[in-house]
Amino acid sequence: MGHNGIDTAVFVQVRLGSTRFPCKALIPLKGGNVIQHVMRSLKPVPASHYVLLTDNYSAGVLKYLADDEGFDVFKGPEEDVLERYYLAWKYYGSRIIIRATGDNPLVSAEYIEKIIEVHNAEHADLSHYLGIPLGTGVEIIDANALQNARDRAVDPYEREHITTYMYRHRSIFKIIEKKAPEIVNFSKVAVSLDTGRDFNLLREIYSELYAGTPIQLADLVSWLKARFK
Repeated sequence: MGHNGIDTAVFVQVRLGSTRFPCKALIPLKGGNVIQHVMRSLKPVPASHYVLLTDNYSAGVLKYLADDEGFDVFKGPEEDVLERYYLAWKYYGSRIIIRATGDNPLVSAEYIEKIIEVHNAEHADLSHYLGIPLGTGVEIIDANALQNARDRAVDPYEREHITTYMYRHRSIFKIIEKKAPEIVNFSKVAVSLDTGRDFNLLREIYSELYAGTPIQLADLVSWLKARFK
């Protein structure tokens, strides 16, 4: 189910037709490709549903990878990602949504669980950590807040980036932004995959740290602090 019996879904937005970096989710790293590592990093998080949220173009290619990792594939609008999340929520019906992305193979299950505990205790609409490396965290979204944003957002940027409306209207949403513990606090370097330079860094990280199971955030941050003094 999720934490404290609350129905929880892991939703990963991913598509292969990006003009900036096409098919980046399929780029190989040690032990698997990017989207395989994303799914394997997220699977330890207790949830009722694990789903790749994609478009028609990408669904066929991603399905065989998702099946192997115990993930569903849900097809929705290509550009209106907020609507894609809303339709997936309508289908699966979970109360808490973990929003992850297909270009972040180093996402931390441990710190997802920690921020969910905070989110539930505070009865928040939207929660995330501050200070952890970009690409290792997620956003925790309450289903009512998702529906509210979907119903109100009209700006195309707010439709493409599903939590932007919430951040722009903080007066009507309870947003928790928790400072990360010092052991994992290192925002100086991003580990999300957006450019060829990002890929070179990820390849180096996986070459040195990957040993068959998801890389732990504390180990990653320790390595990054030594590498980027």
